[in-house]
Amino acid sequence: MSPRLTRRGLLALTMAALAPALGVAQDLLDPRLAEATGESALAYVVTGDLEVDEASDLGLVGLTSALWARTTVEPGTPVAVALDEDDLSLLSFLYWPVTDSQPLPSPQAYARLNRFLRTGGMILFDTRDGDLAGTGAPGASQALQRLAAPLDIPPLAPVPPDHVLTRAFYLLDDFPGRWQGATVWVEAPQASAEQGVFGPSNDGVSPVVIGGNSWAEAWAEDEFGRPLYVIGSGYDGMRQRELALRFGINLVMYALSGNYKSDQVHVPELLERLGREQGESPMIQVPGLLP
Repeated sequence: MSPRLTRRGLLALTMAALAPALGVAQDLLDPRLAEATGESALAYVVTGDLEVDEASDLGLVGLTSALWARTTVEPGTPVAVALDEDDLSLLSFLYWPVTDSQPLPSPQAYARLNRFLRTGGMILFDTRDGDLAGTGAPGASQALQRLAAPLDIPPLAPVPPDHVLTRAFYLLDDFPGRWQGATVWVEAPQASAEQGVFGPSNDGVSPVVIGGNSWAEAWAEDEFGRPLYVIGSGYDGMRQRELALRFGINLVMYALSGNYKSDQVHVPELLERLGREQGESPMIQVPGLLP
């Protein structure tokens, strides 16, 4: 199997292949998102702030380049997601920069986001302020509280020293971005053990990661691979950017590690939903995808 055809890439191809037989309208399967899925592309939330959105795009381009150069994961071109318009079902990783002026997504968008989280997707919330370490809680950002309140987020805790995120590809004990020192939050161990609303489909992978280190700006590079944002000075700045890239690589490897089993649950759910939208019988069997 091609390394670029992984996990949800198989889901995208399955959906594309079965859509005509099910009488599903082609516009229900966004070609842009289906292609992104087939290439394991990273995605980011469009905030409406042009500078922030540009940083997100260039940051994921830089992280994608690092993944190509250092790992067997070869993502496609990063994709921008409009939460009120786009279906997240075929995506695996979503970078969400938090801004004070961001409008609240619609109830339908939150329903899609919660489905995304329940079925193996991951959101990286980045408040970009570098201040969370001193607040004692990830909810200290009012904008983050406002945007995340309708989501089914499990109890959170700071990343423990033995967490998979610290060793998914590189060994790390800190997760800097353009800023450093802010606490990074993941699903609390006891919440993972209890599973709750997320159940086994996340394979022990935290559905959300929250921090404030402005990672996209640390990952961002120009067409020649040169950093676009100032990070520290001299060797220390270069080292901080390298550690930020390593965190990004660990994060993507960690996110993808929980997707394979969830995809086996995901395909029938999508087919059932598409069947309902087309007036078809929801009882669609997909041989080999479920035990």
